[in-house]
Amino acid sequence: MQGIIDRLDYLQDLGVNALYLNPIFFARSAHKYDGISFHHVDPYFGPDPSGDLAMIAKESLDPATWQVTEADRLFFKLVEEIHRRHMRIILDGVFNHTGRDFPAFRDLAERQNASPYKDWYVVRAFDDPATPENEFRYQGWWGSPAMPEFADNEAGDDLQTGPKQYIYAASRRWMDPNGDGDPADGIDGWRLDVVPDVPVKFWKEWNAHIREINPDAYTVAEIWDDASSVVEEGNFSATMNYYGFAYPVKGFLIDGRLTASEFSRELDARRELYPLPRAYAMQNLIDSHDTARLASMIVNAGQRPNVRPERYDYDVYESASTRGSDTFQVRKPTDAERRLQRLVALFQMVYVGPPVIYYGTEAGMWGGDDPCNRMPMVWPDKTYEPQAARPRDEQSQADSVEFDSSLHDYYRMACHLRREHPVLQHGAIETLATDDQPQVFAIRRWNDAQSVYAIFNRGADPCAWILHNAGNKPITQIFTASVGDVRVGIPATEGTVTVMVPGHEGIVLLQE
Repeated sequence: MQGIIDRLDYLQDLGVNALYLNPIFFARSAHKYDGISFHHVDPYFGPDPSGDLAMIAKESLDPATWQVTEADRLFFKLVEEIHRRHMRIILDGVFNHTGRDFPAFRDLAERQNASPYKDWYVVRAFDDPATPENEFRYQGWWGSPAMPEFADNEAGDDLQTGPKQYIYAASRRWMDPNGDGDPADGIDGWRLDVVPDVPVKFWKEWNAHIREINPDAYTVAEIWDDASSVVEEGNFSATMNYYGFAYPVKGFLIDGRLTASEFSRELDARRELYPLPRAYAMQNLIDSHDTARLASMIVNAGQRPNVRPERYDYDVYESASTRGSDTFQVRKPTDAERRLQRLVALFQMVYVGPPVIYYGTEAGMWGGDDPCNRMPMVWPDKTYEPQAARPRDEQSQADSVEFDSSLHDYYRMACHLRREHPVLQHGAIETLATDDQPQVFAIRRWNDAQSVYAIFNRGADPCAWILHNAGNKPITQIFTASVGDVRVGIPATEGTVTVMVPGHEGIVLLQE
């Protein structure tokens, strides 16, 4: 918690105005999706773990017994510092399962059928005390015994009352910590894990509960495929936009397997699944804690074209890391591959929906899926040893590891491009052109005050792109994928503007 507080100025300078944190609640694992508690920050994220653990040991699942630990206090200080900078924060809620050390499950494992929590979980068989074996069996998420699943109610359309009430109380604790009815001291929303694994009725009622606490709360569902029906029925603000954004972007800008016209058709079809207010709120991410890093996606582009082709090999676990792929490379990207990364970043900044940057992507970090994507952040004030080891012990040249100042400065300029032009946040969108030779895609964002034209050349060869300039309004080239902020005026000639777009380049024009 203190580390994030110390780096808030860095994030604000980058152009970030909201943070989403992976689970921070008390848990054994590094990933913390096996929660021991949903109402406490992990004590080891605070200054007094032993004192916090002693305090937690005296509690029950009754909210009247809950105390505020030192780790909790430090988190609330983080919230205060974030809000002081006019930024927002959302937390990861894992309301489908817990860890085995969660108090309800621990009591169930000990007392079996006599436990008051026996209906909280999906129990397959209780232990027979008359036998030496332990017959206790329960349902774990994806079959993992480390993450026992909460049970649904008898109708199967909601969670059981016990875990549901606990989740409601824990949610309120983080959104209105002092309980005075003013949510200003609490978090601003939630990212919800494995949403399809929980009945939609629960989500609809939970979202209503959340917005009773804070009417402006932002809730985003983790759904990897078409999320439109669940987002609508569950009354979420948005989804992590893998399906509508990340998949086609990987197919076109990263892999080069989609043509420009195919890319355009996929974007249009997937954007039309949502009304415009929700489209404006979608989390347009590329990499995350569940994927390889963007830089390594580019290095390993298109390795397995026949595996789940509708996802363009995006999240295929066995091909997104060295764990399951003998050909996955964890080397440092080349300059040419960094050029494609800039192209992807620029598209994030100009498209409909807020861009989401996974920590360290802007600093040049690379790597495969978990655990490589959870490496410590690379900072400019630290010195790092070269990356010489490889997971399969293959011989290769060591890669230098350092904060990539040039790439960071580019991301910073791209973030501020979006922040400085409201048309990129809330403007309308249309596709202006697709050209499969040489793979050019162009869009227009506009409002009553201005238009922004963004042209992307995924091909290796330069091309000339012609804009029909109705009214001969002045046009300025304001940004490129290779350089960033450029601010170059372009004279209009006979109602048209011709723009030369180099290979693997993106250009942004402004018309006012």
